[in-house]
Formats: sequence, C-alpha cells, structure tokens
Amino acid sequence: MEIDATDRRILVALQKYGRMSNSDLAERINLSPSACHRRVQRLEKSRVIIGYVALLDPRKVDCRSTVFVEITLSGQADELLDAFEKQVARVPDVLECHLMAGTADYLLKVVARDTDDFARIHRQYLSRLPGVAQMHSSFALRTVFKTTALPV
Repeated sequence: MEIDATDRRILVALQKYGRMSNSDLAERINLSPSACHRRVQRLEKSRVIIGYVALLDPRKVDCRSTVFVEITLSGQADELLDAFEKQVARVPDVLECHLMAGTADYLLKVVARDTDDFARIHRQYLSRLPGVAQMHSSFALRTVFKTTALPV
C-alpha cells in the first residue's frame, strides 16, 4: 500500500492523540471528515494501523521496575526457538521479546513491582522457559525517554 503525505499526517496525529474524534482529526490535518474517515479505514484495513491502546502510567498501576533480560538458549534449532517464543508470549509480565543478533539470543522487556516481584517472575516463569542456558538481567534506574510513536 502506498502511504502518501496525507496518510503520514493522519498516522502522526493518531500516534499522538489516538482518542480524538474523526472530525477533530480531519480538522487537524486539513481534510474533510468523510475523506479522513475513508483514509483511516483504508489504513486499518491494510493493517498499517493495527490497533488502538490506552497508555498507562506504570507507577500508578504498581509496575515501577523495568528489567531488561538477555537470554541465551542452549541451541538454535527451530523447534527450540519456536518452543521458547510460544512460552515467553504467555508470561504476563513480559512486555516485549526480541530475537537478537549478537551475544544473547533474546532480549525481553519485563515489568515488575520491585526486586522481590522480579524474583518471583524469574523463579515462576523465566527460569522455566524452554532451552534457557543463561540469563542476564539489568534493572532500569530511570526512564529518560520513551515513545510509542514511529517516525513516519
């Protein structure tokens, strides 16, 4: 699908103000409401826009700690990678899982209430993932910058 300058303006606005009405969005990008609505529907249908979410303040929902966990597996067989990916997707505290190039096989972004809660997550979930040979966890001290907006 071709994304033109108007589509990009829509995407930028929706990434920043996802709850705005269609008429507000149309006004913001200088387009008629009906044309704006058609474009948003086309972007949704083509899966450029894959969903809408509410962003929560982690401190207010008791997820104060962010932990980045590097995981090295015992092997690289497709079956092992598939089993690991299937199981890690079921861990409720894992926000992101990335297959990596480099020293670790996977990088996880995990949220926890505190160090005791992370110890529980580690013991209950992470240490039981298939094929884990080594784990290295790094606690974020402070979030300096964070965005979900892609540069379109």
